[in-house]
Amino acid sequence: MEMPIIPPEREDDIHNIEFVNAELVLFMAGNQFMVMDELIKAFQGEYGVERIFYETLPPGLLLKQILAGGAIFKGRTLPGKPDVYSSVSEDAMRVLKEKGVIDDYFVYLHNRIVLMVPEGNPAGIKSVLDLAKDEIRISQPNPENEDIAKYIIEMYSKAGGEELVRKVMEEKREKGTTILTLVHHRETPKRILSGEADVGPVWATEVAYARMRGLRVEAVEVGEELDQRDKVNYYITKLKNCPNPANAEKFLEFIKSEKAQKIYEKYGFVPHFKF
Repeated sequence: MEMPIIPPEREDDIHNIEFVNAELVLFMAGNQFMVMDELIKAFQGEYGVERIFYETLPPGLLLKQILAGGAIFKGRTLPGKPDVYSSVSEDAMRVLKEKGVIDDYFVYLHNRIVLMVPEGNPAGIKSVLDLAKDEIRISQPNPENEDIAKYIIEMYSKAGGEELVRKVMEEKREKGTTILTLVHHRETPKRILSGEADVGPVWATEVAYARMRGLRVEAVEVGEELDQRDKVNYYITKLKNCPNPANAEKFLEFIKSEKAQKIYEKYGFVPHFKF
């Protein structure tokens, strides 16, 4: 498999690239990017692991990186074998297991979908069905790389059947009013704030984080029957024959701890473990 090329503008998703001989390599599903700095510091405080290289790219792209044995970023080769990989797609975990790359995996977190709109909601979006309107411009995660897209399409299907799925994902895409993303958690807020898009389906955590940063966006709730909260699981695993197995085990233990789960909850995630 050919190594994927990571666009240079994704530099914010490649962390501590100077650690050639890292003590821990993490590939963490991109929509956790806002948590990672605090999470890493808390982990280091508990376990004293200093040199940590981590990526927060979309999990589909990270999966390609693992299967290809690396990725190309600004002319250099990034590692293809992390110690730990996380994803919101169980299919990705099944692929790795079938290929003998991992032994097992577990759920450690949950999330839900909302519609990000500019502050004041100038387009007057009230429900998922409003996204079918011809004049509404949607910043839409790309199903090829972004696992959230699977849940968004399920949301469309439940709200308006295959007609809504076809309208948003095919007809409006052809007309240019559905604009696909490569890394939605960075592109969608930019498009909404610049006036390029009226709405973007995102994780609730991304609206919470954007507002924490003072960005003038808000969320339109789609309702518990549509927001996929009962289906959105975050999976995590250690790779076989990974470079730092002992530190990988430490990180997996830490991710289940009350301290780690509380950090995630602070940023709007739904914890999996109860204390």
